[in-house]
Order: sequence, then C-alpha cells, then structure tokens
Amino acid sequence: MSAIDPADPSPLLAARGLAYARNEEPIFGPLDFSLGAGEVVLIEGDNGSGKTTLLKVLSGLLEPTAGEVLLNGVHLTLAKLSHQVALLGHLPGMKFELTTLQNLRFAVGLGGIRPGITPTIALASVGLAGYEDQPLRLLSAGQKKRVALARLLLVPAALWLLDEPYANLDREGIELVNRLLLMHAQRGGAALITSHGAYAYTSGTPRRIALRPQATAQITAEARA
Repeated sequence: MSAIDPADPSPLLAARGLAYARNEEPIFGPLDFSLGAGEVVLIEGDNGSGKTTLLKVLSGLLEPTAGEVLLNGVHLTLAKLSHQVALLGHLPGMKFELTTLQNLRFAVGLGGIRPGITPTIALASVGLAGYEDQPLRLLSAGQKKRVALARLLLVPAALWLLDEPYANLDREGIELVNRLLLMHAQRGGAALITSHGAYAYTSGTPRRIALRPQATAQITAEARA
C-alpha cells in the first residue's frame, strides 16, 4: 500500500495501553500515543529502556503483554501483513552473499514496490550508483546501512520504524537520512526513530517519546534545536 493521504485526519498509528514484559519483568508501558501522516517522532531512552523492543512490538514481531496497536484503524494482528510497516533494525536484514541489486530485488519480491522507483534508482539515490553488482559482504558498515536505506525507498510502506538510523553513517550519510525522512513525510508517510538522546533530524517540531526502564513513557513536543 502506498503512503496514505496527508489530508486524512485519522492517525496512521495508534497505541492504546501498550505494554511489554519479559519473564514478568516490565520493559515499557503502559503507553498511549498516536502518529499521523507527515510526522517524525523520536523515541529516546538509555540502554535497556525498551526502544528496540517497542519498535518490534509496533512492527508485529513481538506480541504486546497488554494493550493494542492500530494501523489506519485496523488491529495490528490483521494489518501487519499489509506491507504498511517498514522496520530498519541494527542488523541490515539482507543476504551478505548477494549483490546489492539482488538484495533489493528480493525485497521488492517480498513487499512490493512503490510506484516511480526501481532498485537501480534507489541505489543511486543513496549514493551507491556503480555498486549494483557488489556483494554486500564487501561493503563497509556505512555502505550496508545505505543499502538498507535504499530498501526503504522501494517498499510501499506508510510507516517507517527506524532503530538508530544514524549509526555507522558519516556526516553525509546523516544528511541523507534526513532528506529521506523529509521526503517520506511530505508524501504522507510517518516515522518513529530511536535515539540514545542525540539526534540529527531537524525538520519541523518532532515530538519525543522518552522511555525509561520500567516506567511510563512521557510524550512531549519539542521545538527544533
């Protein structure tokens, strides 16, 4: 599914009483928040505060201990296979023995493709033109991250869940992430980004979800630095 209509007032994502515990030990929650089209929201917290776990719950990879997640008003267990969510984790989630182009074509075969783009165009958009036939295993950590960002450009997902997207990137790579986020928001998408505190996205007035270990998150609005 392509990005939703930016004029639609209903939230793209809604969490209601969302909580997660591991071995009966609370990790986060309960949380109540929503995310609308065109929004980029920062999830902050120290190690162990549950940032990565929250993204996995929101993507449908983990079942919440309590509460529910709605995507465009549909319960997550029904919507998670609709390709509305794209998760970028700490690991690239790609085959190291395949070339960059083969990896992107594989992603398209699984999740479909956004109109107006091709795997070759996506690679060029992240600064990897000429790397189409390069095996992923031969790339640097920063280049692998760029291939993962190219995959984001391809898939028709309205919601991006990005776990430390600036990791392993130089200054130019950080600016690339910011441009992609801005483009995604402008076409009606939305994104949640995890961070240990420092972040580079500076467009608009992003809200923050501050996670603390075994504590309820506090959601605040913060002006651009």
